[in-house]
Amino acid sequence: MIRVFLTNIVRFIMLVFLQVFLLKNIALYDMATPYLYILFILLLPFETPNIVLFLLSFGIGLTIDMFYDTPGLHAAACTLLALVRVLFISITVQKDGFDNEPEPTLSIMGFRWFFTYALILTLFHHFFLFNLEVFRLTEIEYTLTRFLSSSIFTVFLMLVSGLLFFRRKERK
Repeated sequence: MIRVFLTNIVRFIMLVFLQVFLLKNIALYDMATPYLYILFILLLPFETPNIVLFLLSFGIGLTIDMFYDTPGLHAAACTLLALVRVLFISITVQKDGFDNEPEPTLSIMGFRWFFTYALILTLFHHFFLFNLEVFRLTEIEYTLTRFLSSSIFTVFLMLVSGLLFFRRKERK
């Protein structure tokens, strides 16, 4: 229990630090901006109570908002991400027989499940974030291009980090 708590505290600090001091300055062709900090929400254990999940999601979004000078955009998008995570896990985890797994990492859940999970949740987060940021239909083409390219970039970084930092575990 304490180990899981400390792991998530370190993960929170490292992902916020990485997002704010490195990834904030990276933009491919002024279109694709990676938001790797959402990996914190995606990797929280399955047994995390929903109220804690929503509070942590709001907290990491608010933390990013403070550094990006965006009044509540990331907090709102992360709270929506927490809702979509709850729905996605309730639909897939019991159906696929993953009910006794501790957390949704690439090494535990497998590539196909984790890729689908990360892609769907990232698409929801980025779509909401970029549409909330622009909030105009006149720039829909630019917004959609930015949303798709940033989602692909973010999921790519999630998969790379999953392959680098998580060891392979055999499922029972």
